Amino acid sequence: MQSKQAAGITAAFSAALFLGFAPVFGKLAITQGFSPFAVVALRTSFAAFILFLVIAVFYRQYLYIFPVGLIGCILAGAINGFGSLLYYLALARLHASVGQLLYSLYPFFVALWLILDHQPPTRLTFFRIFLATIAVLLLTSIPDDSTDPTGVLLMIGAALLYALHLPINQRVLYEVPAPTVALYTLLAMSAVVVPAYLTFDRAWPVDNTPWMPVLGLTFVTVFSRIALFLGIKKIGGMQTAILGLAELLIAIVFSHIWLGEDLSLLQWLGAVGLSLSLLLVMFENSPPPTHSGTTGWLSWIRAPDLPKDIFGPYE
Repeated sequence: MQSKQAAGITAAFSAALFLGFAPVFGKLAITQGFSPFAVVALRTSFAAFILFLVIAVFYRQYLYIFPVGLIGCILAGAINGFGSLLYYLALARLHASVGQLLYSLYPFFVALWLILDHQPPTRLTFFRIFLATIAVLLLTSIPDDSTDPTGVLLMIGAALLYALHLPINQRVLYEVPAPTVALYTLLAMSAVVVPAYLTFDRAWPVDNTPWMPVLGLTFVTVFSRIALFLGIKKIGGMQTAILGLAELLIAIVFSHIWLGEDLSLLQWLGAVGLSLSLLLVMFENSPPPTHSGTTGWLSWIRAPDLPKDIFGPYE
């Protein structure tokens, strides 16, 4: 396995590890007194501020981004910001594990967006998506439990928007380091979710409400974003999305440990099927993403000629 692909797989799995804690911390924050709008506004703005502070002090070269790339990050961040609002509104209505199961349909939507961008997945990738979709259907089969239909629709909408922002950022990542893309995407997300909180909610938790879930969610967001975009840069949005399904297993395990949510036999079969889909990445032989293509609905996101050393030793 080539070192670039291995680094991409490691980054994608790391992002999944961090993201797997997101629904658990989010559900804890909501059940302990934070509103969904407050959770998404606080974790996104805190994460953006921390990342900006670290980059501005220690890695100032990562503040540079070409104008079209900045527009791409703003577009991706705005889309993901609206998706985050849908996600946490859905999470208030669903179990953390069920919410993450539904959210895990996003690789299917990523495949659709990439096809429109003239980047069709391989046959093995299609098979892995099919296997993962069947696994998710099994994982969402909950006996004697009526799942909130509004929550289901909100979570599917969140998955669709999350999937849409991945190929947009993939185009930017052809020329820009992952920390830079993570920073400007998070800032754009904050520009969406904070005004939404101030406009539609403004609810503030009481004085004795624990802040640990929100702080945990903040640091999960920072590390997962950098790892996520590094994975996309190395192996592309489609493979990163499928490997990102490992976050589902993390969410299931810790939802059981911390929130007392259990799985049925069919759901465990689904977890096995999902694990198999993840393991098949060892047989993927797709080339890393390149910016040679000039067609597709995202082909306008292209960088000018940049000095090779502008970002220092990153590459």
